[in-house]
Amino acid sequence: MKTKSWYKPFMLWFWGLFLGGILVIWLVMWLIIKGALGYLPPLEELQNPKNTFASEIISSDMQSLGRYYRYENRIGVQYDDLAPDLINALIATEDVRFYEHTGVDFKSMFRAILKLGRAGGGSTLTQQLAKQLWSPRANNKLERAMQKPIEWIIATKLERLYSKDEILLMYLNQFDFLYNAVGIQSASQVYFSTTPRALKLEEAATLVGLCKNPSLYNPVRHPVRATNRRNTVLSQMEKYGFIDQATRDSVAALPLELHFRSLDHKQGPAPYFREYLRGILTAKEPKESDYSEWNKQQYKLDLWQWENNALYGFIEKTRKPDGTKYELCRRGGERTYAGPADSVL
Repeated sequence: MKTKSWYKPFMLWFWGLFLGGILVIWLVMWLIIKGALGYLPPLEELQNPKNTFASEIISSDMQSLGRYYRYENRIGVQYDDLAPDLINALIATEDVRFYEHTGVDFKSMFRAILKLGRAGGGSTLTQQLAKQLWSPRANNKLERAMQKPIEWIIATKLERLYSKDEILLMYLNQFDFLYNAVGIQSASQVYFSTTPRALKLEEAATLVGLCKNPSLYNPVRHPVRATNRRNTVLSQMEKYGFIDQATRDSVAALPLELHFRSLDHKQGPAPYFREYLRGILTAKEPKESDYSEWNKQQYKLDLWQWENNALYGFIEKTRKPDGTKYELCRRGGERTYAGPADSVL
């Protein structure tokens, strides 16, 4: 009889809390979908995430002379430009069930909750991408907790709009690796003076290690910590069958070797030529009233350039498919990740 005296109230409380929790979760999701709680980007924005891409100057012999950018030194790449080791390292370390879930991995999430985050945060690559693109910086843990369900919904929408390969590409093109190295193309060049396709296994593992926390595992300032993180990535790759133990051991024994060079507007060959070219590209249509009497000859020269030189005033004369102007330091800003790399001027 004593057992029955507490069993019934316990079960009532248990089921009340369980069903109440489900109701609260459902209510939060409904408010998010209706736009009453947080920001849920519309379909058009999900299909064309707003982003900025640098404009790159390529010489006739296909050498990079420099870039124009305002905020982020990002050059988009295609999936075929990525080294297989880079893709495998990212999946093994950040989201080993990437090809199995539909944006939210509840199995990993529950494991993270039970182990209090010691086995990882449970966020999928798609959720991390949603956070990078649409979650503002949270000021406290409560704000961050409220962002999570919004990211779940965005992640499931992204999975319906894009293929898995496109989501991986978006993630790597989006991530900020520090030192003006935004996106995997810039990161490969800044840290190893190479391209994403030519990354060695140890280099790919180092860059993927930064995805956990680029400041904490900064290979320039914290080489020992970065090396340990690189070796953790290699261990994850061996654990999930992407490399064998012998490969892991041999690569883990290598020292951290960087070919680091930070990028800014002033670095690179021909800085004066780049500034001259910027003036040519951004020139406006000449108006005679803007020229003094003694400078009428210059007006005629500029007018001839405007009418006959395709590069002169390119930014003013050329329009994107939607009718808006290009921006030299943003290369149009809004674009679809799955489209062609917009790197050659």
